[in-house]
Amino acid sequence: MNSTTNSPPRVNMNCSFESIDQIMKSLEMVIYIPVFVFGVFLNIAALVVFCSRLKKWTEASIYMTNLALMDLILLLQLPFKLHARDNKWPAHMITFCSFLESLYFMGMYGSIYTIACISIDRYIGLCHPLKAKWLRSKKKARIVCAGIWAFVVLASTPVYTFHETVQEDFRCFHGFSKKGWKTGLIICLEVFGFLLPALVLVTCSVQSIRALNKSHSANTVEKQSGTRIIYSNICAFLIPFTPSHVAIFLQYLVRSEHISDCEDTKKIALFVQLTMSLSNITSCLDAICYYFVVKEVRGTSRLIKRSLSRMKSSSASEN
Repeated sequence: MNSTTNSPPRVNMNCSFESIDQIMKSLEMVIYIPVFVFGVFLNIAALVVFCSRLKKWTEASIYMTNLALMDLILLLQLPFKLHARDNKWPAHMITFCSFLESLYFMGMYGSIYTIACISIDRYIGLCHPLKAKWLRSKKKARIVCAGIWAFVVLASTPVYTFHETVQEDFRCFHGFSKKGWKTGLIICLEVFGFLLPALVLVTCSVQSIRALNKSHSANTVEKQSGTRIIYSNICAFLIPFTPSHVAIFLQYLVRSEHISDCEDTKKIALFVQLTMSLSNITSCLDAICYYFVVKEVRGTSRLIKRSLSRMKSSSASEN
């Protein structure tokens, strides 16, 4: 879904995208190289901390470990993407190309669902501290993460059908066939891949902020810190993923020939490639947020303990 230069819609056969490709060739170098270097370093460092430095596993550390792994999956395809920008690949590498393309979707949507699960876990801890004892557990967190992996692997399998059978050299990450732009597939991608997780994230975050503000167990500094962290998590989710999913929908309109004007198509092509490139920045944003999330979890744990103590004290005094 990264380019319209190959297999363009029939109405745009006379529309040249060479200028778009030249612009993106420079921009992708500027974006991908720093993102890959810093993203790999930060996420590996996070895994080292989670797996060897933490004294014990918690639900939050399990989810964050899963998020770091998803980010590394997303980063893995970037060097190949840069190579494919200027080089055609032999026909026998079509399956490997599809595998790399599937890594992009696995990493992106694995990150999206993991972040949504982190927001649900936070919501349960803050808004339902009594129920948290049986709603939250390390075993359940591992099961949820395993489910996310199974889902994104299964959901990425259609990518292997997005390229037509080729008999000559081809450009990987470019020229998806019409199979990649079916209406049902795009609707599922937009609704289940972005809109629903975003709704869950925003709803849980708003409720968590309300719970923080109403809490008698948290002081003003803890409330302000917790609120800032929640807002930063929302931004880290919406900023990379909202433009890219708007771009996917616009490109769908082009591929389905609802938009056929050459200049509009070229603008959309640039927007698609730019937003898809920038969406990889989520791997760095997530890594930077790990410190704040750990800090939040510690504060949340203290709040839960205080809330439970107050509830038990109130029950004892009433009896």
